Amino acid sequence: MMFIKKVTALFAALAMTSGVYAQCDFNTAYFKIHVNAKGWITSMKNTTVTPQREFSPSDKPSPLLCLYNSQTKVFHQPIKAVYNKSNKTLLLSYPNGSVAKIAIAPQKKYLRLTLQSLSPRNGVDAIQWGAYHTNITNLLGEIIGVSRDTSAAVNYAIGMLALNDNTLGGTAETIADAAPFQYIIHSPDTKLYPLPANLHEGQVFSLGGDGISDVAFYAHKEPYYRIMYGDAASVDDKGRISITYQSRDRTTEREVNYSLIPHMAANTPNHLQVQPLAGVDYIGSSIALWGSPDSTALLDVVQNIVLSEGLPYPTINGRWVKDPAAFVPDAITSGGLYDSIIPYTARLGFKTISLYDQGFLRPDRGNNGYIDGKNFEKKPIHLTAGNKSHKEFAEMAAKSGLTIGRTTITNSLAPGTQDASPVPSDSLCYQQRRLLMTALSPTDTIIVVDDPRYLEEIASWEGHCANLNMIKIGKELIHYLGVSESAPHRLLQVKRGYWGTQAASHQLKDTVYKLQVTVNYGYDGVIPNMELQDEIAKYYGDVAYLNGLDYYDFDGQEFLFNNGHGYYSAKRFFRKMFESAAKHGIQPIRFTGATLSEGSWHYQSIWNVGGGKNLYDADTREWGSATSQGKDLRDVTYSNFFPVGMGGNFPVKANSTVAQYEHIQAVSVGVGTTYSLYLNQKDVESCPQKNEIFNTIRTWEDARAANAFPRWVKTVLSDPAYSFHLEAVDANTWNLYKANRDGSQHKLFTRLVRARGY
Repeated sequence: MMFIKKVTALFAALAMTSGVYAQCDFNTAYFKIHVNAKGWITSMKNTTVTPQREFSPSDKPSPLLCLYNSQTKVFHQPIKAVYNKSNKTLLLSYPNGSVAKIAIAPQKKYLRLTLQSLSPRNGVDAIQWGAYHTNITNLLGEIIGVSRDTSAAVNYAIGMLALNDNTLGGTAETIADAAPFQYIIHSPDTKLYPLPANLHEGQVFSLGGDGISDVAFYAHKEPYYRIMYGDAASVDDKGRISITYQSRDRTTEREVNYSLIPHMAANTPNHLQVQPLAGVDYIGSSIALWGSPDSTALLDVVQNIVLSEGLPYPTINGRWVKDPAAFVPDAITSGGLYDSIIPYTARLGFKTISLYDQGFLRPDRGNNGYIDGKNFEKKPIHLTAGNKSHKEFAEMAAKSGLTIGRTTITNSLAPGTQDASPVPSDSLCYQQRRLLMTALSPTDTIIVVDDPRYLEEIASWEGHCANLNMIKIGKELIHYLGVSESAPHRLLQVKRGYWGTQAASHQLKDTVYKLQVTVNYGYDGVIPNMELQDEIAKYYGDVAYLNGLDYYDFDGQEFLFNNGHGYYSAKRFFRKMFESAAKHGIQPIRFTGATLSEGSWHYQSIWNVGGGKNLYDADTREWGSATSQGKDLRDVTYSNFFPVGMGGNFPVKANSTVAQYEHIQAVSVGVGTTYSLYLNQKDVESCPQKNEIFNTIRTWEDARAANAFPRWVKTVLSDPAYSFHLEAVDANTWNLYKANRDGSQHKLFTRLVRARGY
């Protein structure tokens, strides 16, 4: 026995002197992890306190990197780790025979981990960082992968960020790389919000409604119903939060059965053959793993990662859009009259005018980016002195330091646009590919295919709208509903020459493409494949440059997931758009949209979706009085270090009062929100307190931009039970008063001053 111990000790000493270790520690300024001899994280500590606080559960170590075979649905976890200190690489061995080589590069405020190689692959088509388990039970950031304890006693967060496009927040087993949209049960504070006996942590529930009305999705006002917009963070049955990222080999075709809302009959999964993408693989997958005090994590650590790693960094007023001092509402138009919209917006201190009453801007490459004609001959912007093109109105707005924008349908290729009809592109996304088993004349309606599988499914996971159920043969679109059960398998209820395409002759064994589509209700369109989607993204950069736009509202943003590449598709789309804008010499485009995902988090500035009493009801002072949408979106965004949206809201009308907007602004600053203020020129002019309201909003926005509200003041402002009044003393100082609900009887609460550097 003694001999064995001596030999073991000798080998350990030799390993250490040669710079090779079986287990090791890695440190940042605020964080330390321990990786054991099997390649598992067994310790995650906050090193800023004494004694150092442990966040790795003793009963739940974390695999540094897992391997996944999507065909067998088997995860392989590491069984051996060897760290080479000289080249800072870790070799992980797995029971399937694979060996992964990981570079670990400690930075001052985060650890950079990169998969350099995996050999042999042995069926592995995806890899997963983690899950990294924590004992934190407070807030989970399921979009970007963060576990947060915001209490004064703990004040710590642990998170990850992807450092390349093909590394995504979520698990390797997530179907089509976009996590199900659903509720889970999680109490952020079991003392304040204890769970009823019939519920348990991590329990999954469907959204509300019929699966079609997006407002009805939000159906639970209870604080322990947590809506989920991703799966980069999850909870176990004890409420403990884990964080996960993954990367996939996208070079080979695969088939998925996908729906973003799979629990609902209106959105049941469809089978989709996912397009292979050359050169998009998991080798090179890279993450930043970090831990820090929660109160400073965003601007001290996350911002540092973004800047150090060259990640997207859109700004407004010269500041990162995630900086709470950069949060600013936008103007949103209604009524179709624009005489005073620019002066209104400038007086408010806002920066952008969303021309919402102009309707949808559909991507149509046929206009080469000139949405008002090559000579800007269309004049859709109505002013009493004479109508203007977008470019002319943008030039007017720019004189006041303002930008303008439009609402789009993202990547939905509508009928009548260049890539959809009457001559459809050959670069459309398809769900299934089959062969034609009989030649067709232009008038034949008997269409026989070689394989009926999945052709009975009505196209798109979303809404399954019968009018969009199409196939494409050559340059013809054909509508159908159903397929015969017995051979020869023929399509049913066929309509030739659909969407104005030309009915044509087709040959035996021609390819039949069942197209991937969007949804109707005015969003009708077909989905592009990845190469065409790249061109649509570039097109948006062209449109912005040619027409003076600097803002988009991407309605139908979830359509970016329809090609089966999920968050990767979103990242790639927005990267291409930003690159297009940069080539034109214009700033990163500010945008909101129908959703928020790990794919858009870095690029997206705001998330002003919905509005009215569904988001924040200023009359009842609650986050969603009609539905739980306000509460749900507040919880999602706040947990994921993103500005909360109050939607299109708070129109200035005849009976509007200053006190209402004092309250709106106080909550906006306290919680950290943006909103889109409806401006209807006739309504605004009917308001006796118009000027006072504008001045009030401007005062709050000036103080917010000066970062004049310390953390403790924001905590008080966020409580809707209180009322406040803010007065400017000078350009750098403000007096904040507590007030009655009607705005009367002001009592000085505190004096605010401009923060250094702002």
